[in-house]
Amino acid sequence: MLYAGPMFKLSRDQDILELSFDTDSSKMNVFNRDALSDFGNALSAIESEKDVKGLFMTSTKRVFVAGADITEFLDYFSSPDSVLRNMLDDVNAMFNRFEDLPFPTVACVNGEAQGGGFEICLAADFRVASSDARMGLPEVKLGIMPGWGGSVRLPRLIGVDNAIEWMCTGVSKKAAAALADGAIDAVIKDGDLVSAAKLIIDQVATGKINVEKRRAIKTHPLALSDLERSMAIESAKGFVGAKAGPHYPSPMTIINTIAKHGTKTRDEALPFESESFIKLAKTDVAESLVGIFLNDQALKKLARTQSEAALPISQTAVLGAGIMGGGVAYQSASNGVPIIMKDIREEALHAGLEEAGKLMKGQMKRGKLNPEGMAKILNGIRPALSYGEFNEVSLVVEAVVENPKVKMAVLAEVESQVSDDTIITTNTSTISVDLLSSALKRPENFCGMHFFNPVHRMPLVEIIRAKTSSEQAIATTVAYAQAMRKTPIVVNDCPGFLVNRILFAYFGGFNKLIADGADFVAVDKALERFGWPMGPAYLLDVVGMDTGKHAAGVMAEGFPDRMSSEGKTIIDALFEAERLGQKNGKGFYKYEADKRGKPQKLPDPSVDAVIASVQKSATEFSKEDMLDRLMIPLGIESARCLEDNIVSSASEVDMGLVYGIGFPPFRGGVLHHIDKMGLAAFCARADEFKALGPLYHPTEKMREMASKGQTYHQKQSTDSGEQA
Repeated sequence: MLYAGPMFKLSRDQDILELSFDTDSSKMNVFNRDALSDFGNALSAIESEKDVKGLFMTSTKRVFVAGADITEFLDYFSSPDSVLRNMLDDVNAMFNRFEDLPFPTVACVNGEAQGGGFEICLAADFRVASSDARMGLPEVKLGIMPGWGGSVRLPRLIGVDNAIEWMCTGVSKKAAAALADGAIDAVIKDGDLVSAAKLIIDQVATGKINVEKRRAIKTHPLALSDLERSMAIESAKGFVGAKAGPHYPSPMTIINTIAKHGTKTRDEALPFESESFIKLAKTDVAESLVGIFLNDQALKKLARTQSEAALPISQTAVLGAGIMGGGVAYQSASNGVPIIMKDIREEALHAGLEEAGKLMKGQMKRGKLNPEGMAKILNGIRPALSYGEFNEVSLVVEAVVENPKVKMAVLAEVESQVSDDTIITTNTSTISVDLLSSALKRPENFCGMHFFNPVHRMPLVEIIRAKTSSEQAIATTVAYAQAMRKTPIVVNDCPGFLVNRILFAYFGGFNKLIADGADFVAVDKALERFGWPMGPAYLLDVVGMDTGKHAAGVMAEGFPDRMSSEGKTIIDALFEAERLGQKNGKGFYKYEADKRGKPQKLPDPSVDAVIASVQKSATEFSKEDMLDRLMIPLGIESARCLEDNIVSSASEVDMGLVYGIGFPPFRGGVLHHIDKMGLAAFCARADEFKALGPLYHPTEKMREMASKGQTYHQKQSTDSGEQA
């Protein structure tokens, strides 16, 4: 052993060196301060060696290098620019030393190589990867950009167009795709990366490969004419700018940075990258997106703990074969958990299978599923009209009509058909799971499992704990959600649970605003400018006015002080006018299918008469007032859910709204947004609307926290790397 540090080990076999990344104190290799310091020491040891033919870099972990330690990056982000710049300069100097070694270097990529972990691979002369390896530069998902030479080396290696696609999407590429783009040199199917690396080193030594020529590609300016470079940059700006929108500066910054340094050598280009990185790191967007990332990691860690007592899940079932049932069946089978889809009507089963088939065809069109994979998923879904095979089922998802009497009858019926330890769950968005549990003889095996529609797209699943739910029932349901690649959040029972309870406070603010004369189109635009994927009117059309009216009634019954309405609301009026939204082609807007068969939102003047029925007169509101009259009830109800112990942490509230209803991620979540605004300022603004009623009255706890300068989120930490 030539060098043995806490993170890196250097050994020699004749004239070939092996540098091994082997973090002693962690399950994962991450570039933190200690690792970077040790890498510098290992480099010094490498540079002192004589008569070296080549070096290959390996990892002893299942993951090659997860990336940079993002918690340390947060410290740098809040430091003066000079501190952050010094860190970037130091790392770039080390990576340059590695790239400039007087012999060829090969990175042997197993598992994941993300962010800084892939940037060190780019500094190597060659990259070989196992067939299951994945790599990428995901920094854009954190509101930043590559800062250790990634934006300089990757465009020179694989071309501007490909590099922009890698960096501006933050996509993680499989080894085969990375090879096709030219980012790696070989995919080793048998996984013997060391032999492949030694073969490359031998080929350099015998003159079969010119390593200096390969190095020149990465250290010289882009091999493009001025016209070619300009065309590549401008076309990328048009496409990426339309996709990224105004709230996410990172993608356009990446493109502009490449434009600035494309004519420069490596050493001249790196300072441009550093300057852009520093500017992005200081934005609120970066802070918010890093917070989202850390919250997501915290949720995953919590779910692992919550699922420790889970029973094995070998076979599941869903009751009800509608769009929701078909979506659940598809999601389960596509992730390797076979499922029985039961209904009492054969035509419903056909509809459920059609829904699953439609989702699979979409995956095939996008190249994410082949015919063999489609057949495997279909074989994992067994349609059934009876309970014949339910004695084999580990967990049942009841997804019949949203009616407590019907659900209770179905739950009691299925309980009589399954084994004593089968977990039974209900997919309900509003009905009390405590009420539903009363229909069961074994209520300890029961809990809620609320999927959001469409199931295949929405990442959140609320796991609702009834008073009788056992830890084993919760653990098994959490484990099933994880197996379906969903993010589970365990919540306590209350009307609307977490997400819908908060959402209908927001809709309550919208109802009042419309009643006071606001233009719903202007309201939608104000909320969309804030960053919501759709405004409240459009969202109600997607949800469906019938669903909205039912849920609003449940909320009014559960929280009459603030969610009941004295008169007819706009939701009531549209429901009575049979304007249900997208499901029947007319709501606030009208809907016509486009060429792809998707509903296209269009203005519909005929809705004006319905709106006039709940308005005394039209009134013009400022953008700020329209926004705050919806966001204040949303924020206060979010705080109430935390105070009422519906969930145990601010991060669960924030992630529930981001994953459940599309709260703008770049704002970090509603409680994070309040923290940034300041609770005192939030309460003061709410008091300006106190005449509108209890929806706008901050809680005593909020006022107490405001007086003490407290926040909902404390400084977060995690032992994970940058795996955006």
